[in-house]
Amino acid sequence: MANYKKIKVPTNGEKISYKDGKLSVPNNPIIPYFPGDGTGLDLWKATQVVLDGAVLHAYGGKRKIVWMEVAAGLTSLKWYDKDTVLPEETLEAFKEFRVSIKGPLTTPVGGHKFVCLDCSKEQNEVAGKRPEKCVQCKSEWITPRFRSVNVGIRQKLDLYACVRPVRWYQGVPCPVKEPQKLDIVIFRENTEDVYAGIEFEKGTPDQKQVYEFLTKTMKKNFREDSGIGIKPISETGSKRLIRMAIQYAVDHKKPSVTMIHKGNIQKFTEGAFRDWGYEVAKTEFRDKIVTEQELWDDLNGKMPAGKVLIKDRIADQTFQQLLLRPDEYSVLATPNLNGDYLSDAAAAQVGGLGIAPGANIGDGIACFEATHGTAPKYTNLDKVNPGSLILSGVMMLEHMGWVEAAKLIIKGLEKQIASKRVTYDLERQMPGATTVKTSQFGAEIVKNMESLRETVAA
Repeated sequence: MANYKKIKVPTNGEKISYKDGKLSVPNNPIIPYFPGDGTGLDLWKATQVVLDGAVLHAYGGKRKIVWMEVAAGLTSLKWYDKDTVLPEETLEAFKEFRVSIKGPLTTPVGGHKFVCLDCSKEQNEVAGKRPEKCVQCKSEWITPRFRSVNVGIRQKLDLYACVRPVRWYQGVPCPVKEPQKLDIVIFRENTEDVYAGIEFEKGTPDQKQVYEFLTKTMKKNFREDSGIGIKPISETGSKRLIRMAIQYAVDHKKPSVTMIHKGNIQKFTEGAFRDWGYEVAKTEFRDKIVTEQELWDDLNGKMPAGKVLIKDRIADQTFQQLLLRPDEYSVLATPNLNGDYLSDAAAAQVGGLGIAPGANIGDGIACFEATHGTAPKYTNLDKVNPGSLILSGVMMLEHMGWVEAAKLIIKGLEKQIASKRVTYDLERQMPGATTVKTSQFGAEIVKNMESLRETVAA
């Protein structure tokens, strides 16, 4: 076991192990977690109550999650020092204990930004200097902006697949007429594309050097006053992401995998992503898949039973078709940026990010997370919707093989929504609904489980 300085490893739990491509989960697994920044504290309190309640009701005390708090983002600046937003021992804990969960983290955007460590409020320079106090809560804990911790976790742990299930829950208000037709799982590549973070700021020596090389040596033509970003998409990264998506479709008996790309324009990056995907499908899953071309050229459009259809679509076309013909899509595999846009847009169709779960998964390591931001203006108000983090916990339980507890949470959540006792974001869209606090929402989901546990046999 690693020698941790700040993290306190519980003595009443055991580590999850990984062998031959499979997790081995004890009845008392140690799960690292951090609540997150801003509203993360409120969200985590409600989520932990729900997860613990589900495990208790599903297994009658025979299983229990042993929680281990770690730090990242603004919290780690207080645990460690004002320069450490992603501690090495947090990464080590994620590696050692295999499965983890986290709340939302602050990611300041652009310019000379600063962040309050107490309420997550972002603020600008004051007369060209660092602000002395937070404009919102008056705290003196102000730190300069930093690169995305979320991206850092994904890259340093090689969590190459961002997995986002998107489906509608009965009673959730949404903007489309038939939300039940959308039921997809998006596998978004997590480490490459523009999220590799290879950028050069306009006017810097590095930017000038890259500009000179591209314009003079490579004979490319673009404006000298450009910020420059590099978009790497590799065969290795593409194949392992698409392999995971196809394997998921096979294991869960999904009808299709669609590769989403902009290969009509970006032929050697996103076009290659598509080509490598077909190669993986044909060489590694030959007896389990049919390509769309084979379907029409060889099978007269009749899909064989038990096979997964492999197809591809242009990214902008997919945005339209998920609105017009959502039931034609099942599992989607995408490069990073397309998947970022697409997963949020799809979530909007079924009620928004408040009920959109997510996970970052690699080989033997998985981190489950809320998919929305920190909403700092609601910090400590016990107000925001914990649905995203709760449902990410559902994904975590499924990943661990604790499907009975996962099903119990889904049923408890659906019953809560049907009762119209919901957080403010849902209440304002539901006629006759009653607003409840974040903590109430979680507690009432657990209460719902007491009457539902007989329907989910352990």
